[in-house]
Parts: sequence; C-alpha cells; structure tokens
Amino acid sequence: MKKVVFLLFAIPAFAACTRNAVTGRNQLSLVPESEVQSLAVTQYATFLSQNKVVSASSSKDAEMVRRVGSRIATAITNYYNKQGKPEVLSGYKWEFNLVNNKEVNAWCMPGGKVVVYTGLLPVTQNEAALAVVLGHEITHAVARHGSESMSQQMLTQGLGALVNIGTANDPKVNSIFNTIYGPGSEIGYTLPNSRNHEYEADHYGLIFCAMAGYNPREAVTFWERMAAASGNSHPPEILSTHPADANRIEKIKGYMDEALTYYKPLNK
Repeated sequence: MKKVVFLLFAIPAFAACTRNAVTGRNQLSLVPESEVQSLAVTQYATFLSQNKVVSASSSKDAEMVRRVGSRIATAITNYYNKQGKPEVLSGYKWEFNLVNNKEVNAWCMPGGKVVVYTGLLPVTQNEAALAVVLGHEITHAVARHGSESMSQQMLTQGLGALVNIGTANDPKVNSIFNTIYGPGSEIGYTLPNSRNHEYEADHYGLIFCAMAGYNPREAVTFWERMAAASGNSHPPEILSTHPADANRIEKIKGYMDEALTYYKPLNK
C-alpha cells in the first residue's frame, strides 16, 4: 500500500517538474504562475490597506525605493527579452512601496509587488546596498521560489489533485498561499525559503543588482552590517531561516566575479 501511495504522488510530481528559466534548475511546479500572481495581487492590496505607506512624492526614501526598484526591474526585463525568455516576467506589473515599520525587512511577491520597511534603510545606508536587497528579494519571485514551496506543501499534504482546479475559491490552497506569501506577525512578513533558495537569491540578486548599474561589492559590507545588527540575539526577520552569516558572506564573495561581469556604473 505504501508503495502505491508513493507512486501516486511521485508520478504527478515528476510530471510537474520544470526547468526554471532563471536558475536552470529543475523545480516542482504544481501551481500555475497566473494563479499565484492573482493571489499575490489580493494579498498585496490587503497588506497596503492595513499599513502606512510612505508617499514617494513627499519622501526621498520612498522615491529612492521606487527609483532603485524600477532600475532593477528594467534591467531584468531588458535582459530576459534579449535572451528570448520574456516568459520569466510574464504577468509582472511592478510596484515598489516603502512602508513605515521599524522591522529590518523587505519582500517581493509574484508579479513584482515589492515592499521595503523603513527599518531596513538604516542598515542599507546607500542605494547600492538597497539594490542588493531588492535584487535578492526580486529573485525569490522571478525564480518562483514561493511557488516551489507551495507545490512541495501541496504534494506533502496530498493536494496534487487540485492542480487543475482554480485555487482562488479553495480554502486549503489559499491557506498554503498565505503561509508562503502572506505577511504574518510571528514571522515578520518574511517568505519562508530554504537555504538553497536563499543562496540562489543571493547569487542572481547580485547579477540583477549589477545589471541595474549598482556595485555588487556593496553586498559584502551590507551583510556584515546585518550580521552585526543581529548580534547574538534572534536575527532580524529578513534573516530568519536563512544561512549562517559567515556562510552567506563567503558564498557572496564567491559569486562576485560573475556579478562584476554585468556591472556598468550608473551615469549620475
């Protein structure tokens, strides 16, 4: 009986594995990207309605968030269009908002819905470091890390049969979505990604940062500041379930030479 059950889940899982256009890695994909983006739009609107959004017209910080984010979005779009992979950003309608919150955090939902907390800016300290963070968070979305986590949970919970059904009206799938994407008070609005996802986000985030004209070398000093900020206490939410600080910084140094091949400084 156990073998039969295993095969019932293994077959659809194998069939649902796709090669990711960003990372080149095979990943489980049981949830249509269009469904995930639709859920993200609703969740994002709810979040903004319940939090204080800083106006870009009256705040230099908010304007900076939008400026840096837009440059990264443009660089990514141009790159994948030239690569003949426009599907990477299919359905994306970018939004960049700064929210008044002391937490050290930022995130990007599928479809390009991005939020930066004011508490992050004292740690980033400059545009290049902010670009490092936004590149990292945007990678989670465009590499479909959240969709992969949703798919893994669906498979684990025996929800694979719901793949071909619209998920918007299904409370179980919506519950999984909220677990992956929905900002929750106990996890500080942080996407629960695995260490592998975090390293991928660091890797390709550096490349996206460099493509947009920001110096990727700033990543090392930024993560050193993040490590110092966390100290020996519980780390900031942006680091929860993340790799150890020393391991992350070492990996980032290893990605640097590749990232620098994409770097052309901005003409200010």
